[in-house]
Amino acid sequence: MLLFLAPESLPFAIAAVMLAALTGIEMLCLLLGFSLGEAIDKAWIDDHNGMAGLMSWLNVGGVPILILLMLFLGLFAMTGFVIQAVAVATWALLPASVAALPAFLLSLPAVRVTSRWVARIVPRDESYVVDLGDFVGRSGEVTVGPLDQGLPGRIRLKDRHGNWHVLRARAARNEQPIAIGTTVLVVDRVSNIFIAISAPADLLTPPTP
Repeated sequence: MLLFLAPESLPFAIAAVMLAALTGIEMLCLLLGFSLGEAIDKAWIDDHNGMAGLMSWLNVGGVPILILLMLFLGLFAMTGFVIQAVAVATWALLPASVAALPAFLLSLPAVRVTSRWVARIVPRDESYVVDLGDFVGRSGEVTVGPLDQGLPGRIRLKDRHGNWHVLRARAARNEQPIAIGTTVLVVDRVSNIFIAISAPADLLTPPTP
């Protein structure tokens, strides 16, 4: 505990706290039908295309950026505490900046290796399970909305295998805003954004036996 609270270990303590906070936030977001990881991926792709080489080396695309960030924070914190533990056992704690540099340099290749293991367990997105085009023609429920022609909301639906997916969606042109909880029909897709309309009455009414 003294090592964790020492000023020389501050960067590693901060990384550990950030890891715990991100884990809790992502779990809460998933319960609400929203993926923080997906939002970070979208923002990064839009704003940081110039870093494609580094991101590819770190296996962005194999796992979400949020997972990579969490791996880095965990490995950076663990490596830093190990360095400081060895330092204090042999002489004294290193200054935070001195310990942080080797911890950072060791963490990057470690993230690259561990992310490849994680990619075998955590699918990158829905397209790894089914083709995105398979969702067109399926019905689902609005979970984040209302859906309109502005910023995408979220709909929740099942694929042909019975697996649940949360997809980004907008209301079709000339469609009125669609409230949360409404059953919708996916009618089209533009890139990774799905276009939905309020489900026709025959989808909402159970068939007569």
